[in-house]
Amino acid sequence: MKLNDQVSSDENEFLNKLHKIVAETIKEEDLILNNLLHPAKDVLSGGQKLSDQVARFGGSWRFIIFFGIILTLWIIYNVTAMGIKAFDPYPFILMNLILSCIAALQAPIIMMSQNRKEEKDRMRSENDYLINLKAEMGIRSLHQKMDLLLGEQIKRLYDLQAIQIKKLDEVAKKLDVNQRLQ
Repeated sequence: MKLNDQVSSDENEFLNKLHKIVAETIKEEDLILNNLLHPAKDVLSGGQKLSDQVARFGGSWRFIIFFGIILTLWIIYNVTAMGIKAFDPYPFILMNLILSCIAALQAPIIMMSQNRKEEKDRMRSENDYLINLKAEMGIRSLHQKMDLLLGEQIKRLYDLQAIQIKKLDEVAKKLDVNQRLQ
C-alpha cells in the first residue's frame, strides 16, 4: 500500500470519528432542546385561577391600605355612633369574627397559590439543569474532539518519524556503501 493511500485512509477514518462525535452531540442536544422549547402546559382550573388572584390581591399594598381604611372607618363609626346605629359596639366582637374568618379563608388560598408557584420554580430549576447539561455535553464533545485531534497528531508524528528513520537508515546505508567503495 502506498504512503499516500495510507494517509488518505487515515484521514477518512479520522473524519468519520469526528462526524460520529458531532452526530451524537447533536442528537443529545436535540433531546434537551425539545424539552426546553416545549415545556408541559400549565392548565389551571377555575379554582386555581381564583386562588392566584386572591393571593395576588391579598399580598399587595392595595389590599393592606384598603383593608386598613375599612377597619378604621368601622371603628370610627361604631365608636361615634350611639345606641341603635352602632352595629358593633366596643370591643368590636363582630369585627374580630370577620377578621378571623378572612384570615382562616385567605391562608389556605394563599398556600394553594404558593404550592403552584413552587412547582413552577421546580420546573424552572429542571430547565436550568437541562441547560447546564447541554453546556456540559458541548464541553464533553469538545474534549472528545480535542482528544481525537491530539491522538491523530501524535500518530501522524510517529508515522512521520518512522518514515524519517527509514529514510535516514537508507541514507546511512548508501553512505556506508559509498565509503566502502572509496
